[in-house]
Amino acid sequence: MRYLHTMVRVKDLDASLDFYCRKLGLIEVRRIENEQGRFTLVFLAAPSDEDMGIAQKAPLLELTFNWDSEDYQGGRNFGHLAYEVDDIYVLCQFLMDNGVTINRPPRDGRMAFVRSPDGISIELLQAGDAKPAQEPWASMPNTGSW
Repeated sequence: MRYLHTMVRVKDLDASLDFYCRKLGLIEVRRIENEQGRFTLVFLAAPSDEDMGIAQKAPLLELTFNWDSEDYQGGRNFGHLAYEVDDIYVLCQFLMDNGVTINRPPRDGRMAFVRSPDGISIELLQAGDAKPAQEPWASMPNTGSW
C-alpha cells in the first residue's frame, strides 16, 4: 500500500491557490478540469516532494473545486485519504470479511471507498491499470455515502 493524497474541497479556487501556493509554498504539479462532472482538481506538492509528486503522483494535496457553489459544513470540505493498493479486489474482500462496509465497490476494477470507524472516507485505487470487472463487485450497489 502507498499513500497518494489527501483531498480537500475548496469554495474559492483562486483564494485557496493563493494560500497554499503563494503563502504556504506548495507547488502545483497537476490539474484536471472535468466539464462533465463540473469540477477542477488541483494537485499540490511540498517543494521537497515536487519531483516525486510529478513522477509518482504522490504524496500530494488534492484541492477539489466543484463549479456549482456549495456551502461545506460539518467537515464536508475534507474529502478523503487515498491509498494505492496492489489488488483492490483482494483488499476489499478482506475488509468485507472483517466487517468493513464497502461504501463504493470497485465495480470498475479501479476505485473503491470505505470509511474509518470515525467516518473518514478512504479511497482505494488499484495500482497500475484497472483490473477486469468481476463479481460480486461489478453489480454491487453503493452503500451509504462515501
